[in-house]
Amino acid sequence: MDFTFTEEQQAAVEAAQAVFSAVTPDSTPSPALTHGPVADDFDRPLWHTLANADLLGLPIAPEHNGAGLDPLALCLVLRESAKVLARVPLLESYAAAHTLQRHATDDLRAEILPHITTGDLVVTTASHGRTGHDPAELAVTAHQDGTTWTLDGTHTAVPWAPTADRILLPAHTPDGHTLLALVPRDRTGLTLHDQTSTNGERHAEVHLDSVRTDARETLTDPAAWNTLRDLLTTGTCALALGLGERVLTMTSDYTGKREQFGFPLATFQAVAVQAADRFIDLRAMESTLWQAAWRLTTGASGPLPPAGDIAVAKIWASEGVRRVVQTAQHLHGGFGADTDYPLHRYHAWAKQLELSLGPAAAHEEALGELLAAHPLS
Repeated sequence: MDFTFTEEQQAAVEAAQAVFSAVTPDSTPSPALTHGPVADDFDRPLWHTLANADLLGLPIAPEHNGAGLDPLALCLVLRESAKVLARVPLLESYAAAHTLQRHATDDLRAEILPHITTGDLVVTTASHGRTGHDPAELAVTAHQDGTTWTLDGTHTAVPWAPTADRILLPAHTPDGHTLLALVPRDRTGLTLHDQTSTNGERHAEVHLDSVRTDARETLTDPAAWNTLRDLLTTGTCALALGLGERVLTMTSDYTGKREQFGFPLATFQAVAVQAADRFIDLRAMESTLWQAAWRLTTGASGPLPPAGDIAVAKIWASEGVRRVVQTAQHLHGGFGADTDYPLHRYHAWAKQLELSLGPAAAHEEALGELLAAHPLS
């Protein structure tokens, strides 16, 4: 594979860096000191700034006013957003737009995608199923009556659901097929129960009781759910990488200035070795992320399906980001727990990312099943 990014991908990174340079991670109350969510809504001003910078339409084709870029570009931008803990549904919007671009009807694309590009329509995704442990596609049942589908079931921990306009969610039919439904938040029969994520953001349990959707709002292509899930998982790895890189930079700055016995902490061998180990974690997270994103972008063949590379990337992301923040807390000493210092926020976000779309153990099991089905010669 070629690790060189294209001019378009590099331009997207530069635009993202310009926007996120004005964002501070402590713009909301600390999740450690807040009962419930840290805010009622995501960062709307930042969302509109991203729209004005043409960053919301990256996965959308030019005929719908987008840039038509690939998952690699999306992961590059997500990586930058995580460095400042940007409180926007960028991952969910990207994954939904990418999936709609590939699998929706022409009419639905024309209706939805231009408004995602401008930031006027916010689409989130449901990917954790009923409990967060069971397959998400089994959480909701879908029964067809002519051109209408009736949805019943529950999805938990749907990010930004209370303030998003539409929710793209998986459901399964009686014959075992998986479809995606794009459901307005105010649709009759859909109710939300507030939940708070580990990092203090406002999520919701989405309950569907005989919610009706027409054929135009339903993606029946069996590959649609795989497309959505794969990009959500890979994008989560990109967020973990960006967060981990920022935390290691914070740790380097702190240990380079903090002195004990007249010497900077960074000059002590035990400190340097721990920091070096975390640097190796980040490089492994980076290489496995780009491998997974490259497989999604190119469709290149390999000894395993792309799901294998995605599982490897998520294993490294989950384990690596946890080790990075734990080492950072250790090397910062008591200062790392100071709620006036942003490190504890990164720790909370890291735990959220570690478990999102499945912890390392779940992906190790999935990887084992893929290796059993596709023996390596």
